[in-house]
Amino acid sequence: MVIPGAGARPGARDGPAAALDARLVRMFTATALAGSKPEQYAQLLDQARALMHGEPDRVANAANLSALLFNSLPDLNWAGFYFFDGQELVVGPFQGLPACVRIPLDKGVCGAAARTGTTQRVEDVDAFPGHIACDSASRSELVVPLFRGDALVGVLDLDSPRTGRFDADDQAGIEAIAGAFVATL
Repeated sequence: MVIPGAGARPGARDGPAAALDARLVRMFTATALAGSKPEQYAQLLDQARALMHGEPDRVANAANLSALLFNSLPDLNWAGFYFFDGQELVVGPFQGLPACVRIPLDKGVCGAAARTGTTQRVEDVDAFPGHIACDSASRSELVVPLFRGDALVGVLDLDSPRTGRFDADDQAGIEAIAGAFVATL
């Protein structure tokens, strides 16, 4: 397939048009993760940065990052973003079953992360007061709040059908990836 105006060729465009051409044809290939869990998260962070490199659009980056996480990490049934609209969290790009569309800041694991500004790592969602069961198969959850300076942007949410799926290494790795996402904003 040939995309008109794409690629380096005689007479190629300069400036913003050339940058757009490069983004149109840029391909990304995820590689298999290897080593210890911290080493795997370092590799995943490198892949996430490469995937988002040069792309300023929040929705595009969130969509690709959701797909990368969902397809790279074992035992996930949902991976995605909720964005803060000034009053509540609104579903953004994700991978998994259809999700709750709006989450008040005083409800659920996502609301707790956004409200408190701290990562919520929940071993058993059934034991979490006020848990919102968007997917009845979810048994554990990891939610990282996203802040740009002092302003709440939203949350990055991972769900698993396995109780106790997320540990401190997962939390540190996902917090680093969330930081890389926020750095693109």
